Amino acid sequence: MNLDIKNKTAVITGADSGIGLETAIILAKAGVKTVLADLEEDSLKKASEKLLSAVPEAEVTWLTVDLTDNQSVLNLAKQVKEKYGPTHILINSAGARGAAGDFLTLTDEDWQQTIDVDLMGAVRLCRAFIPHLQENNWGRVVLVSSENAYQPYEEESPYNACKAGIINLSKCLSRSYSKEGLLFNCVSPAFIETPMTDAMMEDLAKERGTDKEEAIKWFLKNKRPNLAVGRRGKPVEVANVIAFLSSGLSSFVNGSNYRIDGGAVENAF
Repeated sequence: MNLDIKNKTAVITGADSGIGLETAIILAKAGVKTVLADLEEDSLKKASEKLLSAVPEAEVTWLTVDLTDNQSVLNLAKQVKEKYGPTHILINSAGARGAAGDFLTLTDEDWQQTIDVDLMGAVRLCRAFIPHLQENNWGRVVLVSSENAYQPYEEESPYNACKAGIINLSKCLSRSYSKEGLLFNCVSPAFIETPMTDAMMEDLAKERGTDKEEAIKWFLKNKRPNLAVGRRGKPVEVANVIAFLSSGLSSFVNGSNYRIDGGAVENAF
């Protein structure tokens, strides 16, 4: 399918693995100049090699960024503009589960650390890159939220609140900038095969004295009984939807949130 975004520039955070990297591969196949952004140089180098293995003709750059540091985000925007000109597509798939546990055990610091990555990271990115999109009079921004925004889990209150905030932020920005040709949307995945959920399952396996695969089975049965397809999602299954929302095909989609959750959210709305 022609996504109608050839030669545009996309910045993708959380791009060293999982959803971010799979999205970058799809966009690179569509002829997009891709900028992979994340914290660690080594993991970004490996991600770049994987992308080029899948798409040898791709134009790809990797740059480190710390989303908790506003100057680091501004530096990312500056470096991208110097290399490619103003960005057309911004995808924020970076995030962290953050502090988890009984609500009364979580401190201000626990909350602030999660907010700083999962909510303020998106705020900083949008603030830095919206001027790029405005220069082009065309833009796509896709923010990754979570099923937790709709169906909060009691042990993850900071993460739940931040992901709900992401959807609200996207809707707010969609109302502010759509007349300039900028479209903002969200996706809300559930239990995807990513490093974050891998770490969760490894911790659960240790708790239960079992292996990771058995921990996943237990988790699906006891913690995610509404996940109708009965398995973890694959990063590419989320990336396919993000790629559509990043494309020229999504020209009448704005301020929306797409649940990619295998039926995990129990309600219809």
